[in-house]
Amino acid sequence: MVSVRRRRRVLGGAILVAWVVVLAWHVRREYYRPMAVRLAEASVNLVPTASFYSIKLGGSPIGYAASRIDTVPGGFVLEDDMRLRIAALGSELPALARTQVRLGRSLELLDFQFWLRSDFGTFRVVGRMNGDSLLDLDIVTGDSEQSLAMPTEGPILLPQVMPMHFALAGEPQRGAVYAFEVFDPSVMERRQVTIEVLGRETLVYPDSVEYDEATGGWAVLRHDTVETWHVRQGFAGVQLESWLDPDGLVVRATSPLGYTIERTAFEIAWNDYRALELTGSAPALDTPDIIESTAVSVGVPLPRGERIARLAVRLRNVELEGFDLHGERQRLSGDTLFVESGSSLANPSYRLPADPVDWAEGLESTPLIQVDDPEIIRTAREVVGAVDDPRAAAEQLVRWVYEELEKEITLSVPSARQVLEARRGDCNEHTVLYVALARAVGLPTRTAAGLVYVRDRFYYHAWPEVWLDRWVPVDPTLGQFPADASHLRFVIGGLARQVELVRLIGRLQLDVVLVEER
Repeated sequence: MVSVRRRRRVLGGAILVAWVVVLAWHVRREYYRPMAVRLAEASVNLVPTASFYSIKLGGSPIGYAASRIDTVPGGFVLEDDMRLRIAALGSELPALARTQVRLGRSLELLDFQFWLRSDFGTFRVVGRMNGDSLLDLDIVTGDSEQSLAMPTEGPILLPQVMPMHFALAGEPQRGAVYAFEVFDPSVMERRQVTIEVLGRETLVYPDSVEYDEATGGWAVLRHDTVETWHVRQGFAGVQLESWLDPDGLVVRATSPLGYTIERTAFEIAWNDYRALELTGSAPALDTPDIIESTAVSVGVPLPRGERIARLAVRLRNVELEGFDLHGERQRLSGDTLFVESGSSLANPSYRLPADPVDWAEGLESTPLIQVDDPEIIRTAREVVGAVDDPRAAAEQLVRWVYEELEKEITLSVPSARQVLEARRGDCNEHTVLYVALARAVGLPTRTAAGLVYVRDRFYYHAWPEVWLDRWVPVDPTLGQFPADASHLRFVIGGLARQVELVRLIGRLQLDVVLVEER
């Protein structure tokens, strides 16, 4: 069984990626606005511009962002550049996210490129519109490359383009709510987004600076005053607030996770970030640990998770609607969640492989779960061999993934093929590889995420569920088959669903009502 120290090092991967996705949305809201017939006419007034931002957590700098709009023959190019250094469980996680979007004269999408680079590797997506009803995608993760065509049912919006549409489509109305459907390459899924206009506010930010030799820092020469629209953005149950200038560019943004993005002079934003790079180690970062700071205490010591047979916790101070709290081994009664370990498993009624017609969703290949990849198929067959008992196969895969992958916190968009090559990662990497291997041998599997208890607190976590005549949670990260009763499931699905966990952070309070040991 994995040690307490190692258990803590691989927790929080789900919320770490969700946190970065939410952060990326803030930066992208540079270009945040809805479609209208006047876009082509209004776009003639767009001029090249650049904006720079300091990204802070708890008031301390953790990153830098820049956004640019350039005019080119036939349209426009939008570019975002975001650099982060995040403290997580004693480690420093650097990351670089870049997006380039090419638009036509009417601000219609022509093509885009998205990169996420970190210590784990590079995730890259290239998209091109094929007519107005297909989006051709090339996805590169590690040494693996795949292509697919996604139906769009008409023109498609990217997060980077939404602010321009919102601003240029007409004067925003106070109290109005605008709705959009966008494709987000950072999670490879579409999502519904709303913007509620809260009102108008005047903000001031540093516009130009000079170097002060006496203090060894930058002194503000001039501030700029701008009238902004104060808006509330909603997606996947998460609400963020932004202040947008008349052109739809972000001046300031805040999130429930306690970080802010503030427009400032380039020299201030860049040198704050460079100072982080020069520290060279995570302990020197004067910022909260993103994993430890999001953990939830219950105020009383509990047995180790694998010793818990039944657990009941009261969920307080959060809206529970929309979460996947009901299941075969857990049920919600009022505000109390009851979970059983489910250690006794009957022999499944089917043999592998499961019928692909009956289990299309539980066996499907996706851009990040490459079930039909030759290396995924070969590895899965090597691990399982001739075993056709679903329960035995599920347990063998848990042991293999647990033993083969090095436990370490990563910042990535996890891809099964890339994880197979790297053989390391946190709960997201363990889960995505397990799901791909299980599906490759015909075992219906899905991703779940929520909280798990380790030592003295609950941490955000992701794990698979396999179909053994009912959905059974397993945990290849912690080496558990089945997973213990301290796994509190809140969502079913990949990164796009896991972002919903942000709704809980800083708000969820847990009270232990019942705990029974084995």
